[in-house]
Amino acid sequence: MIKIAIAIGLFIVSYSPHAPITDVVQEGAPAYAKWSRLAITQTQSKYPKASIVDYLYMGSAANNGSTVATFRLWLREGKREYGVVVRVTYVTETEKLESVKFHEIVPPGRSDKR
Repeated sequence: MIKIAIAIGLFIVSYSPHAPITDVVQEGAPAYAKWSRLAITQTQSKYPKASIVDYLYMGSAANNGSTVATFRLWLREGKREYGVVVRVTYVTETEKLESVKFHEIVPPGRSDKR
């Protein structure tokens, strides 16, 4: 009986429903959270028919007073799945947005371009 109770307790503790991607970004609020939200909203605007199914912060690099924060988002549009690398460039000191650039990634072994 105790083993069953422990198993049920472990199942309940380990089970966590998937939260929307924007909620996940807002919870922890790391230094790059502002740029993560921007990358996500810009991607949703550029790819309105796609769902964002995964997200990864790839890091930031500073250069000549600007910072480039890089994110990889995985999108699903119907049966098509593909990645998009989003590079958000902003002035490091003022955090003024300079640019947002997108680069699509096709999974290995596929050649289904838009």
